[in-house]
This record gives sequence, structure tokens and C-alpha cells, in this order.
Amino acid sequence: MRLLLNLGLALVIFISCRNKIFAESANILAVFPFPGKSQYIFAEQYLKELSVRGHNVTVINTFGSDKSDPNFRVIGATKIHELMAAFSNIDYNQVASQWKTLTMTTEFLNLLTANVLDDEIVNNLLRNGQFDLVIMETVQNEVLFGLGQHFDALTIGISSYGTDRHIDELMGNISPLSYNPMLLSSRTEKMNFEERLWNVWEASILWLHKRLVHLPSQRVLYGQYFPQAKQTLEQVMDSFSLMLLGQHFSLSYPRPYLPNMIEVGGLHLKQERKTEKLPGDIAEFVDKSKDGVIYFSMGSNIKSADLPPATRKVLMDTFASLPQGVLWKFEQDQLEDKPKNVLINKWFPQPDILAHPNVKLFITHGGLLSTIESIYFGKPVLGLPVFYDQHLNIQRAKQAGYGLGADLWHTNTTELRSLIVELLQNERYAQAAQLKSKLYRDQKDTALDRAVWWTEYVLRHEGAAHLRSASRDLNFAQLHGLDTWGLVGGVILLGSLIALLILRTFCRIVSYLFVKSRRAASTKTKTN
Repeated sequence: MRLLLNLGLALVIFISCRNKIFAESANILAVFPFPGKSQYIFAEQYLKELSVRGHNVTVINTFGSDKSDPNFRVIGATKIHELMAAFSNIDYNQVASQWKTLTMTTEFLNLLTANVLDDEIVNNLLRNGQFDLVIMETVQNEVLFGLGQHFDALTIGISSYGTDRHIDELMGNISPLSYNPMLLSSRTEKMNFEERLWNVWEASILWLHKRLVHLPSQRVLYGQYFPQAKQTLEQVMDSFSLMLLGQHFSLSYPRPYLPNMIEVGGLHLKQERKTEKLPGDIAEFVDKSKDGVIYFSMGSNIKSADLPPATRKVLMDTFASLPQGVLWKFEQDQLEDKPKNVLINKWFPQPDILAHPNVKLFITHGGLLSTIESIYFGKPVLGLPVFYDQHLNIQRAKQAGYGLGADLWHTNTTELRSLIVELLQNERYAQAAQLKSKLYRDQKDTALDRAVWWTEYVLRHEGAAHLRSASRDLNFAQLHGLDTWGLVGGVILLGSLIALLILRTFCRIVSYLFVKSRRAASTKTKTN
């Protein structure tokens, strides 16, 4: 009996020590300044899982929360929704120069930064909070990266859309422009010469704008909000221990990453889910649609209710001509002249709908989370992209064979219906979606498990400095070898010029001797 008690005591001590070593509780601050819900939805399950595992998690987002969970607190910097009035009437169909678009983006990002740091509750947190780790959504809000140095905390980045040129630069990752397209383009990794040329051009404009416009404005804000900072803005930009990326090679394409850049595409999905039951009215509608159901949503950043009347009419006329039922995420209670085969709702449980076997097609804006969900549940897509990475995501769907695309602003009923019929009747699209789903699901662990494990790895190893690449200490010319290749090229060129000069001199001497010899021979002949 005593032996059993001793064994039990030893087991308790072992478990306690193990938990202390591997899952020691940390105070974590997570910051999501973007007003679109998709970015926060992507990370919410991950953050709550950290709280379940004993960490104390405080979240700053722009929505707040009505729920109260143990070890999980949400601060809502909600004033941004009032401040965004200047951006609410943007014409997404208007073509602007890349420089102007980047400048507008910088103004918008500066607005997000100010919204967070001017919030009264956030200011109280800055004065009195203590954190071991700051998890940052890595949009270009470099000023907010300063929260890590403010709390003397480790910093982890999280990106719902995967990596881009900015994140690669933060981590010191090399992504050759020859097969890594710019995020906002509609190009894929397979580019011809003209596309590669445009890729380099757009990357160059982005690089210049960041240094001439964006970073100078961020330095001003950094000095304003962190006047006593011990680190410069450049130093806090070099503070990331880990980057969690909302991508996966099976969803996009294989590309290089450093060991502290971890793919967690699908982090928001309950990948070990049980069959969820749809709400009553939705379940009844889906079950009664004998020809199947089409699900239509423009995501959280674009509201169907705000679409131009002509665009809405094209959509309604198209849906009315179909035998399938249509679930339409529509943000108002009423839709005038709504077809009988359409059910509108301000919100739908999207993953549960896409998981339903009677749902045959997803008409989407092409946001990354929606694209991942369509792949996970093996549904073909019709993309109506508007901005950001949506064009690229739909282009990838077309390339992989599980989707088609249309121009939301210029399509007509005939074209839209033709595309829908093609996607529904041609089995190759559903087969391609199922194949993509199979490739994505074949993973040794879930995205959530990876994200949590690597987060705790960074905590266990106090920042995991051994993962930091020396490339982060190099400037652009040094990182890409322009200085060394330039020197080598210069030496080769100089050597070639010297060789040509020597050869030219040698040829002149030989020519001179040859002419002199001929003249001497000619003179001798005349004398004889």
C-alpha cells in the first residue's frame, strides 16, 4: 500500500514538473487592429485554446465580446467603425495607380494604429499591464509591434493570409520574385516573362513606397505613442521570434520558409469536428432543395446589401433562373423582389453549411478563409473577387481546376448562369475540389496543434533565438548578394577589359611588325 502511495506521489510530482516545464502559464496579449472580422476569426480558436491550456490571454480587437471565458479577456477598440466613414464609400471598381493605392493603404493602417493606442482601456493596459508574450497580427502596423518592447515581452506574428513581401522582410526570408507572385496580383507561381517583369516592377514600387512614405509615417507615430521607448522602430521590427502563417502548400504552392515561419492554414477550422446540426429554418431549406443548394457569401468586409442595384438584380435574376436553392448572406432583413428559391440571412454558420452534402457550390468573394473552407469540405467555387488577395485566390482555384471566376461589376445573367451550370454539371470541378481536400487533410497534426506547440516552444526557450536567421542582419544588397556579385562582376568586367586591351596591343604590335617586314622585303627586292 505504501509503495502504491509513493508511486502515486511520484506520478503527481512528475506531472506537475512536466506541466511546469512544458506548459508554464504565461500572460499573453494578442492584438488584432483590423476591423474585418475574418482576421480575428482566423485566430480566435487558437487564442482560446491557449487560455484552456492555462495561459492568461488578453485580446485587443475592434469588436469586443459579450462572452466571458476563464483566462480570456477581450478589449474592444470599437471606435474604428466610426472613424472608417472616410473609407466606407470606396469604389472597389475604380482603377488607381499602385502608388496611390499604397498611400491610401498607409493612411488606413495609420488610422488603425491610432484607434488602438488612443483607446482608454488600452491606455490603462499600457500603464498597468504585464505580459510575457505579445501576439501581433502582422498587417503593416509597425508601430503596434512596439507593444512587445513596451512590456519587455516576446513577440509572435500571425498572418491570416500567409506571407507577403513585408513578412518575408521581417523574418529575413528570401522569396524569389520569379515564382512568388505579389499578394495583390492575380498572378500565380507559374508566370511567363511578361508576368515576371510586372512582378518585379510592382515589388520595386512597393519597396520604394515603404521606405519613402510608409515607414516615415510609422516612425512619426512610434515617437508619438512610445516616446520613452528603449528600442527604435527598426529594432522592434526585428523582434519576432515566430511567424504563424495562414497558408499551407496544399492550398497554394510549395515555397521556401525559414524554420520559425510555420504554416497553419485552416487554423480556424474545427478539424476534429462532429457533424454539426444546422439551425431549424436553414436545415429545412437545405433538406427540401431536391436539386441541391448553392451558398453565396461576400464575406465580412463586403456587404451584399451595399452592392449596386444593377449588380444585385443580375444576381437575383440568375438565382431565379436556377432549380437549386440559394442561401444568400444578406445583411438586411428584407430583399425586395427576392426569388422564391432564395433564403437570406444576416449570418450563416458557413463551415456547417459547406459540410452539408446537399450543398453543391460555393459562390464566394475569394477571401482566404472562405477558400480554405471550400477546399476542406471539397466544394467547387465560383469566385467574384473584389480586392486584396481575392483575385489571387480565385486564380489559384481556376489553376487547380476546382473553380471559375467572374467580374462582379461587369458580369451579366447569361454569363453568370452559364458558369454556375458548368460548375454544377461538369463533374471534374467537384472531383478537383475533393482531390484538393484530400491533399489538405493529409497532415500529421492539425493547424491548431502546430500553432499552440510552436507558441509554447517559443515560451519554453525564451524567444528561441537559435531560430533567428542571420539574414535579418543584412540589408537588401547584402541579402541578395548584389554587393558581392557586383564586385565579382566588376572584377570580371575589368579583367575582360584588360585582356581585350592586351590583345588589342598585341595585335597592333604583330600588325606593325608584319607591315615593317613586308616593307623591308619590298625595299630589298627593288634594290636587287
